Amino acid sequence: MAVNSKKIAVYALVVFVLYVIITDPKNAAKYVEIGFEGISNAAQAVGDFMTWLADGAQN
Repeated sequence: MAVNSKKIAVYALVVFVLYVIITDPKNAAKYVEIGFEGISNAAQAVGDFMTWLADGAQN
């Protein structure tokens, strides 16, 4: 039963994303840009943390 609920949730999300893209592509592009900026910032923060660890965790 949980697998079916998971599939339904994924399909609903995909339909919603397609609806947003089709009805308002300009805003959809902004959402994608915001998402990629967030991923980029998170990757940068992880890189900074790993560099800090590799340097001996010094301030």
